[in-house]
Amino acid sequence: MTDKTGWWRSAAIYQIYIRSFADGNGDGIGDLAGVRARLDHLADLGIDAIWFTPWYPSPMDDGGYDVADFRDIEPLFGTLGEAEELIAEAHARGIRVIIDIVPNHASDEHRWFQAALAAGPGSPERQRFWFRPGRGPDGSEPPNNWKSRFGGSAWTRVPDGEWYLHLYSSRQPDFNWDNPEIRAEFEDVLRFWFDRGVDGFRIDVADGLVKDPRLPDVEEGDETPFSDQEGLHEIYRSWRKIVDSYPGERVLVGEMWLPDMSRAARYLRRDELHSAFNFDFLVCPWDSKRFRDVIERTLKAHDEVGAPAAWVLSNHDVTRHVTRYGREGDTGFSFANRLHELPVDRELGTRRARAAALLTLALPGGLYVYQGEELGLWEVLDIPDELRQDPVWARTNGADPGRDGCRVPIPWSGDEPPFGFGPGGAWLPQPEAWQDYTAEAEAADPASMLSLYRNGLRLRRDLPTGALEWLDLGEGVLAFRIGTGFTFALNFSDTPIPLPAGEILLASNPVDSDLPTDTAVWLRS
Repeated sequence: MTDKTGWWRSAAIYQIYIRSFADGNGDGIGDLAGVRARLDHLADLGIDAIWFTPWYPSPMDDGGYDVADFRDIEPLFGTLGEAEELIAEAHARGIRVIIDIVPNHASDEHRWFQAALAAGPGSPERQRFWFRPGRGPDGSEPPNNWKSRFGGSAWTRVPDGEWYLHLYSSRQPDFNWDNPEIRAEFEDVLRFWFDRGVDGFRIDVADGLVKDPRLPDVEEGDETPFSDQEGLHEIYRSWRKIVDSYPGERVLVGEMWLPDMSRAARYLRRDELHSAFNFDFLVCPWDSKRFRDVIERTLKAHDEVGAPAAWVLSNHDVTRHVTRYGREGDTGFSFANRLHELPVDRELGTRRARAAALLTLALPGGLYVYQGEELGLWEVLDIPDELRQDPVWARTNGADPGRDGCRVPIPWSGDEPPFGFGPGGAWLPQPEAWQDYTAEAEAADPASMLSLYRNGLRLRRDLPTGALEWLDLGEGVLAFRIGTGFTFALNFSDTPIPLPAGEILLASNPVDSDLPTDTAVWLRS
């Protein structure tokens, strides 16, 4: 029977990108000590769990997603003992802890990849990865035409002439999941962290572990041989058995950028993953019909497998939604073109972001809040080129500005950088204008984004549950009822509309008898 009561079905989960959250030791880089010092901020916000981006030892070629050791903590962030203390301190506040697991690839400094380089062609060590001879008369051409998602070829040649596969940075060799050693290794990694109290895992590149062993050439845009392969389901069924053997409703959350939502929902059957990010919602442009379509498709696909939806507006890989929604023209998101050159009306983007927050908080299912979203932070577009660290920037020779702009350290207090982030500055420069967007300043302002999130998360716990029923309030208006006592309305149109009947519980901006444009309201009806 499908579980309808798990905490994860409606949880509000806060994403922490550790190096940019809070610095406890003064080196300019966020760490576990910084997180522990700010746990009360998260408790006061009202979230149910934290998701940590990778905290493992790493050369940081890709912000920690290049893992050198899956059973320890990156020294820049702290120690394994500190991680265990953080988990206990979060649990004492009623906050669960989810950590990233990166099963598609490792760092080139991982002991297994170093052993593979040393062992040479045909060795068992190389069978843990995708080593192949090159094409052409002298083997100087890559084994196939696959492209890295970070730009350039997905293959790098080693001195003995063989090539290895990396769908991301050349310093992130892909594991070969046809090898039983890889499967056993990650099952053991799951147990290692569950034994230390973590409540679940967010699975990086969850759709990409299994490759077509033929490694065929592909047409432009075709990811079929390395995405959504049928063999993945067997892997996640084995993981789910491990999860279910532990007490306390541990969870598995998938990161899958798949074009077909019904395909993604197949991973959420009751013996596989618990939930997955809804990226169709994240990339949706500011348009009432487009949002309604995404919501309808999401709820239908998830209902078919008895899984909850997981709504998300921003994360560490995409342009912050205050900036996206404030653009002229296209207000969606695409990795192919981040549109950073388009003008941004930040006031408009903030107004829409406030409305989107109430939409996300009102929808059935769970949701994710990316750090700084609750402060209304925007994408920092003017980072000096010499300070950029995202490998996307380097691998595209600057054609793609990368993801550093959404990873700028969080402002906590004070009137000038580093805004209380830590005593030693911040690893990326913060805008001077963030002096009005610190957690301290917003906590004292009942009209701030932080106050809106706090109120929304508090009220959300008592909202009625049930099926979503769409309401027709006119062209350009997204409105629905849930249960018998809750109405939501968001006015996307250019003109105010009459406010629906009911007692106002919360509004994204001031309302009277009318609902202004780009404004959302919760009503007790």
